[in-house]
Amino acid sequence: MGLKRFQPENFDLECTTVWSFPKRGNWATHRSDYRGNWSPQVVRNLILRYSQEGDTILDPMVGGGTTLIECKLTGRKGIGIDINPDAIKITKERLNFNYLYSQPQKCFIGDAKKLEAIPDDSVDLILTHPPYADIIKYSDGRIKEDLSSIHSINVFRDEIEKVARECLRVLKPDKYCAILIGDTRRNKFYIPIAYNIMERFIKVGFILKEDIIKIQHRCKATGFWVKKSRLHNFLLIMHAPSI
Repeated sequence: MGLKRFQPENFDLECTTVWSFPKRGNWATHRSDYRGNWSPQVVRNLILRYSQEGDTILDPMVGGGTTLIECKLTGRKGIGIDINPDAIKITKERLNFNYLYSQPQKCFIGDAKKLEAIPDDSVDLILTHPPYADIIKYSDGRIKEDLSSIHSINVFRDEIEKVARECLRVLKPDKYCAILIGDTRRNKFYIPIAYNIMERFIKVGFILKEDIIKIQHRCKATGFWVKKSRLHNFLLIMHAPSI
């Protein structure tokens, strides 16, 4: 695949706990057409801060492949897993480009709650962007174990705890795991999913290093929802905490 630009223009590491990227990165094969995927600027910041060239990075819910594309561009070995075969297909397609000095990238179908293929203490960094419960139903109920098919927040918390335990098992000592996940509303009341997930990761043994707020620029804050916000007295969520 021939590409005009492999690297971002004018990229600098973020140095505060509030990150804002008005324009989603579109270098290499990054695209914004996979619903809910995270911006490559977030991934690149995390990779460059918390890993070294040649390290192994795991994304157990790889989605549209953003993490593995950045691994390939920054000289890291990537492992991408997703329970949805469609996600694996898209990721493999987007990894289909030649880049000098790139490390091998592995991508296969699997369950983030059961990472049997990954040995204990073998991963240098974990990066992932889980679904926000069933806000986006990625497999439309076709896959029983898909986290995005869970409506109950309590059940979702319990299933994410299984993911947290597996992440802790495969991560090397004193290494990092970064999760980007946002909050939602149910019946106009705020549901702090990010806080709940953070709580479960701490429960299984992780220690919180940073709590970063990412500004959501692609939310539609006009028209229908603005009128609803004013009429029913609730605020539109324009941020996503990340662990």
